[in-house]
Amino acid sequence: MEPGDLNDSDATYDVVVIGGSAAGLSGALALVRACRSVLVIDSGAARNAPSAHLHNFLGRDGTPPSDLYSAGRTEVAGYGGHFADGTVTAAFRDIDGNFQVETATGLRVRARRLLVATGVTDELPAIEGLPGRWGKDVLHCPYCHGWEVRGQAIGILATDDAATAAHQALLWRQWSDDVVVFQHTVQDPSKEQRAQLDARGIVVVTGEVIAVEAAEDGLKAVLLASGKTIDRQVLVVRTRMAARAGFLSGLGLEAAEQYLGDLLIGTAVPADATGATAVPGVWAAGNVTNLMAQVMLAAASGSTAAAAINADLIADETRAAVEYGQLAASA
Repeated sequence: MEPGDLNDSDATYDVVVIGGSAAGLSGALALVRACRSVLVIDSGAARNAPSAHLHNFLGRDGTPPSDLYSAGRTEVAGYGGHFADGTVTAAFRDIDGNFQVETATGLRVRARRLLVATGVTDELPAIEGLPGRWGKDVLHCPYCHGWEVRGQAIGILATDDAATAAHQALLWRQWSDDVVVFQHTVQDPSKEQRAQLDARGIVVVTGEVIAVEAAEDGLKAVLLASGKTIDRQVLVVRTRMAARAGFLSGLGLEAAEQYLGDLLIGTAVPADATGATAVPGVWAAGNVTNLMAQVMLAAASGSTAAAAINADLIADETRAAVEYGQLAASA
């Protein structure tokens, strides 16, 4: 089998990595450099694909996400790693104790260990126009996008409660002195929150938001149910992040609700600091287990999980060698 090409569906890999973005590729790279046979199965649906560039990744700041992942695939393939395009739909153990992984196209492969790095889906509020602008000028993270939109007219869409909206507005005020909070469907700010917003020159606009208006060159305005429009170049929206983990149900592993304080922010696969999940032999890395991880942290978590996986395989192989030696000695 040539590096990078999958042409043997009967192969058993040391590790199958599910997800080929920062976390998955970093894990795969560490594993192939540890002389492990690795298959990366990637759906091609990276979370940050709509973004033109990624940021806060030392040495690669401003790189288009696709360029980073293309370079990563080349590096992994260069050490003998293999790739398959597709969406994993099921994973389970077989009678030999290995994992079976199936894709939507019918591919089935075996693995001694799994690294799940499938990320999350960002669920946007049901407001007309948001999906088409997501990752461009409908944004969520100031550390990812703030510098690029500094000084622009920024709107904050309140979707959870007044406290969360106030926190977001005060945060984004670092990058612009023209920040508006769209109260949308949440309660009025408290006296303390209003005082903080007023002190920073942040305006609160009442009324439900029903759409955003855009032209070819970007976002233009936010439309209220009253018919009023407010000119804005950027709209900040907090999404609900849902782990892409449904295929793990056959292993008895499910995503759990994740909170930031009292605020439900999404679902994630529970895992320890190394990425080990409750199912022996299955590790998770990146946003699928850490909703707050930016690209650099996701990549680091993939490398951390890879080291733990390799150590686990070494322990397994050592036990087998000891048992074999004892059997040979007694024969």
